[in-house]
Amino acid sequence: MFSINLTTEIAFTLAGLPYNHKIKSFIFVISLLLYLMSLGGNLTIAATIWMNQQLHKPMYFFLGNLSFLDFCYSSVTVPKMLVFLLGGSKIISYTGCMTQLYFYVSCCSTECLLLSIMGFDRYVAICNPMHYSTIMSNRSCLHMAISLWLTGFISSIPNSVFTARLPYCESHVISHFFCDIPPLLKLACADTFLNEILILTAGSVVGLSSFLLTLVSYIQIISTIFKIKTKVGRSRAFSTCASHLTVVIIFFGSISFMYMRPTSSYSMDQDQIVSLLYAVVTPALNPIIYTLRNKQVISALKKTITRMVFFK
Repeated sequence: MFSINLTTEIAFTLAGLPYNHKIKSFIFVISLLLYLMSLGGNLTIAATIWMNQQLHKPMYFFLGNLSFLDFCYSSVTVPKMLVFLLGGSKIISYTGCMTQLYFYVSCCSTECLLLSIMGFDRYVAICNPMHYSTIMSNRSCLHMAISLWLTGFISSIPNSVFTARLPYCESHVISHFFCDIPPLLKLACADTFLNEILILTAGSVVGLSSFLLTLVSYIQIISTIFKIKTKVGRSRAFSTCASHLTVVIIFFGSISFMYMRPTSSYSMDQDQIVSLLYAVVTPALNPIIYTLRNKQVISALKKTITRMVFFK
């Protein structure tokens, strides 16, 4: 009990990205640009969908949710990383660390669920178009959105609580640029078997089930697309889900690498690079991926920017 009480008095040191000054400066500049892209891009897309009536459709409703989620996702970890890359304090309080951990895991879980719902939306649109308006009604979409946000933030509580209860009575140096579960388990001076079981359980219930739902949706989608007789029809059907499929591959690939394996195989340098991919790069790329091939979003985006610039 003493070691657990001691934990509440400690602070952690984020010792991630241990490179020389030139490389740190380069990472800082790139990360700052990507973070600004993420903030500007995701908030702009969310505002565009909100302000344009023609985008009030299920596909864009969930895209708006993804944009807001990516804004939250990157804001949980990147600002603190930028501070210490710039030479600021690497110290993070115990409370701050566990708060960061909870919101990071919550956003990660919510994004898994959201991407699977977006895949289901594309499945219904392509494979069952006659019943699309019934299945993906405004009320159904709202219920799904509320459910996935609640599930994401509630399902992350056990992992966060059991990680917070661990005694950290030796080194307080986290070999990462933010508070994540695997590097924190490395610091614990207690048996972490239960924590590892919880990670795998949460990964299976939320991550793996979301991935399998997405996989099944795309198997059905691809099967239906191949049955379309015209080349133009096949191309048009595939273009509606190509952006989402790209995001799914990047996100689920990196998340699976990080969490669906034992902590004994944790490699600081390797895992930090993967973390940079899904914590910094992916939220910045998502707005670009989703807008480049979507003429309707681009048109609405131009109207929104014009309206904001000229106050119309």
